[in-house]
Amino acid sequence: MQEDSYRHKGMRQHLVQVLKDKGITDEAVLNAIGTVPRHVFLDSSFVEFAYQDKAFPIGSGQTISQPFTVATQSQLLCVTRGMKVLEIGTGSGYQACVLAQMGARVFTIERQRNLYMKTKPFLAEFPYNIRTFLGDGNKGLPTYAPFDRIIITAGAPEVPQSLIEQLKPGGIMVIPLNHDEDETTQHMLRLTKQTDGSLSREEFGDCKFVPMLKAIGRD
Repeated sequence: MQEDSYRHKGMRQHLVQVLKDKGITDEAVLNAIGTVPRHVFLDSSFVEFAYQDKAFPIGSGQTISQPFTVATQSQLLCVTRGMKVLEIGTGSGYQACVLAQMGARVFTIERQRNLYMKTKPFLAEFPYNIRTFLGDGNKGLPTYAPFDRIIITAGAPEVPQSLIEQLKPGGIMVIPLNHDEDETTQHMLRLTKQTDGSLSREEFGDCKFVPMLKAIGRD
C-alpha cells in the first residue's frame, strides 16, 4: 500500500472543508473522509489529484465516485456504529472503507470479476473486517440478510425487489434511480422500509453514476 504522508493528511483535511462548504454536516462522515486515504485507491497517475472533489476511472468501465457523492450517500444512510450495511458495487472499495470507518459492519458485492479479484485482497490490508463477495448485486446477499442499511453505488433502472426483502423494517436504502428512459442521470433516493413492508420515499436531487448491470437471467 502507498505511503500516507503528512501532506496527504493535510490534503484530506482540505477536502473535508470542501465537503462542509457543500453542505455535508454528519461528523462521522466527515471524520471518515478525513481518515481514509483516498489516494491509495487510485492509479499512481492520479495520486496528485486524489483529494480533488472529482470522480476517476478505476478500470472495467467503472469509477471511484467523487468524494461529495460518497459523503452524500453515507450521510443519507444515517449509519450508527454496529449497523449491518450491504453495499451493491464494491468498485475500488473506497465507499466500503468510509462506511467501515464509521463503524458499520460492511458486506459488499461486486459483479465485475477483475475488479473483485483486485479489490478483495486490497481491502484485506485495511484494519476493517469488510466482507467482499462476487455476484449479482440485484440479488443481494440473502444468506446474510436482513440488513440495517443498503447502499447502491450505480445507476439503477428500478429498485430491486430482492433488496427490499433483505432490508429490515425501519431500514434505509440509498439508491440512484434512473430518470425515465435515461440511464445517464439519476434521482438520489432514500427509501425507508415501514413495518408493513411499504417504502417511504425521499428525493435528494440529481446525480450521475455508471449504470447498474442488469440482473443475471433477465433480458
